[in-house]
Amino acid sequence: MTDVPNTAEPNVRELAEVPAVEVITRAAVMMMSAAAEKLGLSSEDPDDSPHRDLDEARRLITALAGLVTASAEYLGPHAGPVRDGLKTLQLAFREASAVPDDPGHGPGEKYTGPVW
Repeated sequence: MTDVPNTAEPNVRELAEVPAVEVITRAAVMMMSAAAEKLGLSSEDPDDSPHRDLDEARRLITALAGLVTASAEYLGPHAGPVRDGLKTLQLAFREASAVPDDPGHGPGEKYTGPVW
């Protein structure tokens, strides 16, 4: 029988050792990044971005709003910046939409309230 070498990096932490606030924050940052891509914000001209997909952006922003709203009390000093990032995405979505949603009906606004 042969031994299988341990190929894991020595600095990789076990999931059980990662604090919940870090897991939540990392998930939020990933969702923010994905939503920004779907809004075309990484392109010089978002309107011409090949990655622009407002339907996908709406889903990501709504899921992010649910996560942020449900976990805000646990985020401590991270809550403000995460909320600011969410609001920025909501406003960018409104600006990108050919026919913007009514206030209170945009992505995630059922969790955050209207965003102007």
